[in-house]
Formats: sequence, structure tokens, C-alpha cells
Amino acid sequence: MIDLTGRIVIVAGAAGGGIGTAVTRTVARAGATVIAVSRSKEKLDTYIEPMVAEGLSVVPVSSDIGTDDGIAVVMDQVATTEGRLYGLVNVAGGAAPETWMPATRVTRETWRELFAKNLETMFFMSQAVAAELRTQGLPGSIVSTSSISGMNTAPFHIAYGTAKAGIVAATRTMAVELALDGIRVNAIAPGVTETPASGTYVDEDIDRDRRAITVGRQARPEEQAGAALFLLSDLSSYVTGQTLLVDGGLNLKWNHLGADNTSLFLKDESFRAAITR
Repeated sequence: MIDLTGRIVIVAGAAGGGIGTAVTRTVARAGATVIAVSRSKEKLDTYIEPMVAEGLSVVPVSSDIGTDDGIAVVMDQVATTEGRLYGLVNVAGGAAPETWMPATRVTRETWRELFAKNLETMFFMSQAVAAELRTQGLPGSIVSTSSISGMNTAPFHIAYGTAKAGIVAATRTMAVELALDGIRVNAIAPGVTETPASGTYVDEDIDRDRRAITVGRQARPEEQAGAALFLLSDLSSYVTGQTLLVDGGLNLKWNHLGADNTSLFLKDESFRAAITR
């Protein structure tokens, strides 16, 4: 029931080795031709080229979609790729460890950087794909990546959490505007997921995970990819404007904050001390 054969799907942020890479493989295995986008040619060679060698229909594209020119490069590749444009999965984003800090210490530079990297990139990439789908009179599906931090509180990470909350709001509004064009717009909100990016500040602690997460463990990138594929596919043909929490029930317990209101998942005590100063 999930068959994307003949359809082109763009994955923005495909080569981080985490959720975007898992989405690329999962969507390609469902039959789509995936335009795998990353700023890093080196990461494309590391994570995406093996899929090409495996025989999956994946087209690596090195481009900075934080710029209009970078988005144009992606859309030009779509125009020369066999198949019809159908979907977009926005995974590009994230936040460096140094962006964790009290709300009283956030600078305009950090605020703007995180909004540009997460919300702005998602919106303008979605805008370009939606405009092309409308021009061609094609139906389609756009799936973006928010975060549990955008659905709840994000202590000491307010700029990131607010940008991810903006993705939820943008998803709802675009869903209304594009519905009569046959374009669905949804999002996933991952909980704690084992990725190279999260590994910079989240360690392995089985006992803690059992206390904090209902299912007792962190997510694998492939589990986030499965949720994205569902929202991308015809199985969710009557779903739009929704943000699906994929957090193993973390939000049901929501006890991952310690006495100082920092996340129990932070592995480095010096890092914990630094972000609260």
C-alpha cells in the first residue's frame, strides 16, 4: 500500500547520518526517486553514495538550501530527473551545543541563526516545492521535522524550541492554503533519537531512559523515517495540518527534567553547568 514508484521526493538534510539519511533510504525503498540534499559533499559521499551503489534511485545534490540560489539548484535537479514531483521531507536543521543557554543570555545572533537553520529553511523549501506542484497541477505531500521541544517546553534551549514550534504553526497554515490543490502538509515531532547530532550531548543510560520514556528506550532514526513515510504516502491521504509526536511516549511521562530544570539526558556535567550560567 506504500508505493511511491514514479514519484520524485526531495529530502532536505539527507546526509547527517541520522533521521534524514534514514528517511532517504526508507523513501527510496518505497520506490521513489529521492533527491538527497546536503550542504556537505563529503557527507553525501559518506552516507548517500552507498545507497546509489546499492541500486536505490537516489540523486545526491550538494546545495545550501538556506539560500534562494541553493533552493534553485535543487529545483533545477528535479526538472531534469525522470518522474513527477510529489513530495518533500524537511529534515535540515538542528542546533549546536553552544546554542544551549538560559533565555536571559540568548543573543539576537543565536536566535536568528536557529530560526534560519530550522524554521526559515523549512518554509522556503516547502514554498518552492508547493509552488512547483501548483504550477504543474500536481498533488503532493510535504512532511517537516519539528521536535518534542516545539510541542512542550525547552528549558535552556528556547530559540531552538520556539523555531520548532514555528514549524508546527507553519505546517497548519500551509495545510489550509494548499488543501484544495491536493497538497497535504504535515510534520513529525521526534523525541530523543539516537543520531550523530544528538550524540554530542546525549549519552546512553538505560535506567534513565526507562524512567523517562514510556517505551523505555530512545528512538532509532529508522523509526522516525517510518512515521515520515506514512505521512508522505497515500496511507495518510486524509491527514493534513497535523504534527505527529514520535517520542515513545516521552510526552506522557514528561519527567526528564532534573531539580535544576535541565534535561536528564545531558551527559556532561560541565556542559550542564555552562548552559545554566
